[in-house]
Amino acid sequence: MKLSISVVGTGRMGSALARALLQSGYRTTVWNRTKQKAEPLAALGATVATSVLEAVNAAEIIIVNVSDYQASAVLRDDAVASAIRGKLIVELTSGTPHGAREAAEWFAAHGASYLDGAIMATPDFIGTDAGTILISGPRQAFDANEEMFRALGGNVQHVGEEPGRANALDSALLALMWGALFGTLHAIAVCQAEEIDLGELGRQWTAIAPVIDGLVADLIKRTNAGRFASDDETLSSISPHYGAFQHLLELMEARKIDRSAVDSYDAIFQRAIAAGHLHDDFAALSQFLESPDKRSLRSGPREGSLLAG
Repeated sequence: MKLSISVVGTGRMGSALARALLQSGYRTTVWNRTKQKAEPLAALGATVATSVLEAVNAAEIIIVNVSDYQASAVLRDDAVASAIRGKLIVELTSGTPHGAREAAEWFAAHGASYLDGAIMATPDFIGTDAGTILISGPRQAFDANEEMFRALGGNVQHVGEEPGRANALDSALLALMWGALFGTLHAIAVCQAEEIDLGELGRQWTAIAPVIDGLVADLIKRTNAGRFASDDETLSSISPHYGAFQHLLELMEARKIDRSAVDSYDAIFQRAIAAGHLHDDFAALSQFLESPDKRSLRSGPREGSLLAG
């Protein structure tokens, strides 16, 4: 017989999680602070709990998907805390790595197993083969319930024993996404200022997207290997990037386009160049997002760089 599961939080994402579990035949109880948001799931076979304690008592696994970790504190009520012993808590609320670590410690102290996750998908992907969820925490707890996780998405991955790993990866991947989205906003602003049809921007983006994908993959690979000096495999050094970047700054200044974000990029360029990395691989910039104390250990001029003797 399949395990009984409770879903705490039935907003759009929590409801999608509950529907996926119901469709896979799991006995599912749901609770939401606003009861009306949970009631549509009753028509699909879910039991609507009247309290968090009732939801916890009804299940062996409690999946939490609320607004933030502060809202997850509903599980830390004294009465609820005494009911979670021996159960598995799966926190799928968006949070921070240190928040996940603190939660893992608290639940362990109260006799519960704890997995922390990051949902890398919109609600329409939940329960599909393309649904991606990153899970961190004890591997044994993940493996023992892998069938349940597969019901939530075909690309559910255990990414490490350390409980904060999933949220750290979530932030890293969102940084990539927001970089692309804000970059698109800048591109739109430039085209509008220069009276270029946005359909043309879309067509040209399609043409160069593989090049950019290759540059991103190379940047990750070279940074991982610490290969910051230019070599025969360098795709682009800092120098040509910085020259072209100045043209963007000049255009945005002339057209009165907001420069606050790109001025931050300029500051990173300038720190790297001042440290003698102008002709190094673009990956050398990765060293200049660290704290000054950490960066100072390895930011001296490199042999063959602009400022080296």
